[in-house]
Amino acid sequence: MPIVSPYPDVDIPDESVFDYVLASLTPDELRTVAVVDGDRTVTYGELVEQVLRVAGALAARGVRTGDVVALHAPNSAAFAALFHGILRAGATVTTVNSLYTADDIRRQLADSHAVFVVTVSVLKEPMLAAAHAVGLDDDRIVVADGVEGFRSFADLLAEHRDAPDVSFDPSTHLAVLPYSSGTTGLAKGVMLTHRNLVANVAQSRVLIRLGPEDVVAAVLPFFHIYGLTVLLNLALRQRARLVTLPRFDLAQYLGTVATQRCTYLFVAPPIALALARHPLVAEHDLSSVHTILSGAAPLSSALADAVAERLGCRVVQGYGMTEMSPVSHAVPADRDDLPRGSIGVLLPNMVARLIDPGDGHEIAIPSDGMSAPGELWCQGPNVMVGYLGDDAATAETLDGDGFLHTGDIVTVDSGGAFYVIDRLKELIKYHGYQVPPAELEALLLTHPGVLDAAVIGVSDADGEETPKAFVVRSGDDLDPDALMAWVAERVAPHKKIRQVELVDAIPKSSSGKILRKELRS
Repeated sequence: MPIVSPYPDVDIPDESVFDYVLASLTPDELRTVAVVDGDRTVTYGELVEQVLRVAGALAARGVRTGDVVALHAPNSAAFAALFHGILRAGATVTTVNSLYTADDIRRQLADSHAVFVVTVSVLKEPMLAAAHAVGLDDDRIVVADGVEGFRSFADLLAEHRDAPDVSFDPSTHLAVLPYSSGTTGLAKGVMLTHRNLVANVAQSRVLIRLGPEDVVAAVLPFFHIYGLTVLLNLALRQRARLVTLPRFDLAQYLGTVATQRCTYLFVAPPIALALARHPLVAEHDLSSVHTILSGAAPLSSALADAVAERLGCRVVQGYGMTEMSPVSHAVPADRDDLPRGSIGVLLPNMVARLIDPGDGHEIAIPSDGMSAPGELWCQGPNVMVGYLGDDAATAETLDGDGFLHTGDIVTVDSGGAFYVIDRLKELIKYHGYQVPPAELEALLLTHPGVLDAAVIGVSDADGEETPKAFVVRSGDDLDPDALMAWVAERVAPHKKIRQVELVDAIPKSSSGKILRKELRS
């Protein structure tokens, strides 16, 4: 039997993202601060005015409904105005990872058929090389913070152009085209409509309680769908105050949270690890923080407990994928009874199935205790249209009933709370037994000598796949053999770590996911 959300469906307005997020501001809300960007503030009224001027300036340069515009920039107030300005012009935004090389960007621009690009000075070299490689001239490039020879964000605003009249169907018109590797393989354009994004904000509002009194530290990148939907669009829709940071620097982050009296922190596990372990945390007053929500990768209950104890605040998890705009699960604001290792319950309007990866049978919610593990499938109004130009990959991920096959192995308890075990593709098969790397990583992080860790499967001399740990030490006295023995005392025999390699850092994406491909190479 499919598993349904414990919450009643919410209404999904038939509106564009701009109309849903910013068009219904009251006179009082227009005067409140929307974004704090360094020593500058932007009110909601100023933000709306900037959005409309950007839309007008782009339209004057020939950007039309359905065109794709690449946005390549760190978090800032300008990003918010540019993103919504592109959408207000009727165009589609393809967000570009700030860590991408020129070749990465070239592939994305070519695949998405981008006709216009926006970047910033510190990132301009790879973007200019990529844009020129796909035939875009300099007049199709904006360098937002100003570089000689290119239009800037300030130049677009100074033109004082009116936003164009545009008309499209929110249920089919693409709003964003982020690139994701999906369940496996190379990065693909994820087609998300205005309805997808509006739906996910409307769904998330029920469980992730933000309000005008909240101050959100926006350090997770807006170019990633987690940052875009939750930190940017949800926070603005709820009239919260965003404090943008262009990158994660622990000292700057802690100082910003303390001085701006941030109340709600959206993090990924690497930030949670720093909050739990780093001595700098003790030097800052973080008493304003009432909630920390972790997403993008599994967070162990032990690490969540450590953060909650150290900061004296609520620590919860959510779950999602780019292909779901991205949120499908979250711990409700009024459910402090759920274990911190849970990703929470299904959002309103969501339906899930749990499928045994071995024989394909459906796993039901148990009457008591925990279910067997299965692959999570999700259906809802936030699920993508498909992958751009890749019908085969779409068919592999999205079935005929509209269920997205996430590739994640989860369990569900009798109360409808879900728990992530691991990625289906990342499970280690040791002598036929399944070994979840995330379980071993969570255990390793409880060792006092381990600062960070990642586990992958590697072949031994007999060709069997065995668990290998990459470990960052917190000191100089960690012995790999002793660590393997310590793990062996705490896990089943088939889950024992067979190799340990000491490294200086664990490679991770900008959203906090472990880059296992780099470890394997």
